[in-house]
Amino acid sequence: MDTRAHWESVYETKGDAELSWFQATPTTSLALFDSISPLPERVIDVGGGQSALAGELVGRGVREIAVLDISAAAIDRARARLGERADRVRWIVADALDAGDVGELDLWHDRAVFHFLTSPDDRRRYIATVERAIPRGGHVIMATFARTGPERCSGLPVCRYDASLLAGEFGESFRLVNSAAEDHGTPWGKNQAFAYAVLRRV
Repeated sequence: MDTRAHWESVYETKGDAELSWFQATPTTSLALFDSISPLPERVIDVGGGQSALAGELVGRGVREIAVLDISAAAIDRARARLGERADRVRWIVADALDAGDVGELDLWHDRAVFHFLTSPDDRRRYIATVERAIPRGGHVIMATFARTGPERCSGLPVCRYDASLLAGEFGESFRLVNSAAEDHGTPWGKNQAFAYAVLRRV
């Protein structure tokens, strides 16, 4: 399957109200962001083309914000949503598995990309990119479908986790410091269980 073509088609043909993962306000992500001390100043939102997180962080005055998404259509939508504030964000159209050097960061945020990585090799590649970007003392907020969440999303299979399983995937380079559960309501009223893990690079 051509992953990029799949997600371009999704974002070119569906509005926010047709995307199961849409959140008008990323409440849980923001609460976990606020739990980190000191607050991160260099943040990337991976798979964030549809997310409102970047706009929330701009409003909070976060110094450096990047959004990475495999879909150019998703990035275009996010830029349009922010209007004049879009210039405050670094926009990256790339596959998270082949993102290259995204710079040194204080926080890597991912809500609902990692659970699509059903291949162990892909997960190792992804985590290697995180390790290059996040120095010791930096953090990762990782959100995936929980163990009781859906088995598929957007027609694709996913892996389901709890916070401990997510920490296990990232190995000894990271320590689990916080977690949260979210009962996400889709725009059409169906509930989806998400698991969040906050990991600190050690």
